[in-house]
Amino acid sequence: TSAVPTSFLNSIRVFLIPYVLFIFLGGIPIFFLEIALGQFMKAGSINVWNIAPLFKGLGYASMVIVFFCNTYYIMVLAWGFYYLIKSFNSTLPWSTCDNPWNTENCIEIFRHDDCQNGTIGNSTFGNLTCEELADARSPIIEFWENKVLNISDGLDEPGVINWELMLCLMAVWVMVYFCVWKGVKSTGKIVYFTATFPYVVLIILLVRGVTLPGAYDGILYYVKPDWSKLGEAQVWIDAGTQIFFSYAIGLGALTALGSYNRFNNDCYKDAFVLALINSGTSFFAGFVVFSILGFMASEQGVDISKVAESGPGLAFIAYPKAVSLMPVAPVWAALFFVMLLLLGLDSQFVGVEGFVTGILDIFPGKYYMRYQREIAVAICCLLCFIIDLSMVTQGGMYVFQLFDYYSASGITLLWQAFWECVVVAWVYGADRFMDDIARMIGYRPFPWMKWCWSIITPCVCMGIFLFHLLNYKPLTYNNVYVYPWWGEVIGWCLALSSMLCIPVSLVYKLAGAKGTFRERWETLTKPVWGAHHLEYMAPDTDIKSLASLSPGTEENKVIIFESVM
Repeated sequence: TSAVPTSFLNSIRVFLIPYVLFIFLGGIPIFFLEIALGQFMKAGSINVWNIAPLFKGLGYASMVIVFFCNTYYIMVLAWGFYYLIKSFNSTLPWSTCDNPWNTENCIEIFRHDDCQNGTIGNSTFGNLTCEELADARSPIIEFWENKVLNISDGLDEPGVINWELMLCLMAVWVMVYFCVWKGVKSTGKIVYFTATFPYVVLIILLVRGVTLPGAYDGILYYVKPDWSKLGEAQVWIDAGTQIFFSYAIGLGALTALGSYNRFNNDCYKDAFVLALINSGTSFFAGFVVFSILGFMASEQGVDISKVAESGPGLAFIAYPKAVSLMPVAPVWAALFFVMLLLLGLDSQFVGVEGFVTGILDIFPGKYYMRYQREIAVAICCLLCFIIDLSMVTQGGMYVFQLFDYYSASGITLLWQAFWECVVVAWVYGADRFMDDIARMIGYRPFPWMKWCWSIITPCVCMGIFLFHLLNYKPLTYNNVYVYPWWGEVIGWCLALSSMLCIPVSLVYKLAGAKGTFRERWETLTKPVWGAHHLEYMAPDTDIKSLASLSPGTEENKVIIFESVM
């Protein structure tokens, strides 16, 4: 449910090929690495790097990234909740032009039959072509920009708070708090419902979508490759970046959730199963989306590429516009936004859980206090909510885009993933970690994993990272508003706040240690083992006895599944 590359929908017809390739070159290897690392170290995103204490900055970096992600991502839920409430009307408020927020330029959606010889027959609209009319101000765009966002002219004009949106934001934060405050056991019970119900909604929407006029053309647009785009570097870069977003790599959430597994849980098998479920769900959802987009293109008499949106535009412009054309539109709108809210809540659960677990792991057991977890979750939610208030103002969308483009962007996640592979494969040792995994699951994973951690995946990550830097473009809104220089400075500060954690922490630890450089390196890269490792390292320990080292439950697998939804 998170970020979609800007060119994703335009390059979808060939996107699947590099996407599948990057699943095996980067997605699954790092996904498996993070879960296995958390399961082996039994710690959150910070203490998990006791495996090589010199690089504990990786843990702090992931905490910064997931905090930023928790802060801005919940705005998608607030918008979705707002749309859900507005769906309970006999006439959807974004389907007409007779509302207080509409302008005189608002033109309601028309059928392509109304286009006669390339012009509009109704003289009220003047001599406009169908293509020009498709680019005009529709009621859904005016509802989104004038009512929901009430957007100002720029980042330097924050304006006033949208109180309706603020109440929606408060409501979703309260839901997140009471779903996460008791830990994975309570969260696990909740996500049994939230993990399965979206599939029911997807199937219902697919059945409805394929019965609509133009659905076949939309699905054909989705599955038919456009081989000419395969030579475009941007398509490959988007595919690699999308893998890291959709697999929740680099956020520290997977290591935190993996730490709740039994010590001998078969995380190798889980990594492949969950990765296939994740990508399979994305592929299946594509049929739902493009059957609807095909219908909308047919209704408006334009090419599918004209109605395909990316990012928030797909959820809050393209799809609401499509359901407004259907019979019994409020029902389909409510179903869609219920699904969006549930999927978004699941992702938010994982992010908050990963952040709180990392924070609590910092404090030794002697500092334990009653209701410690509940208080930590409350502080996290409250702090994020206060920051979110800047995103429910009239200039909130500009702030949201700053966070989305910089704080948890492809650059930061690729940087994080690169160093994770380097530390595990070259500092701790790939063969050594493969032995540890074999001790946990009872057999040695296929050598492909070791090759990816050591060479292939770091090269892929660094290659995409450098391409991003070399082809950096200033942030814009709707390709019209260009952010001021100080806005970009704020954005880069958000990005560097996590990226610099790794080198700054490394230099600080080396400078504070004693001895020669080699002695410092050997001391600081020596793993700090936990109590469970002492039993694990005993030569006469039976592997089966290690199952008692942690009280893992089936809910943990469900929650890890949610992290890739």
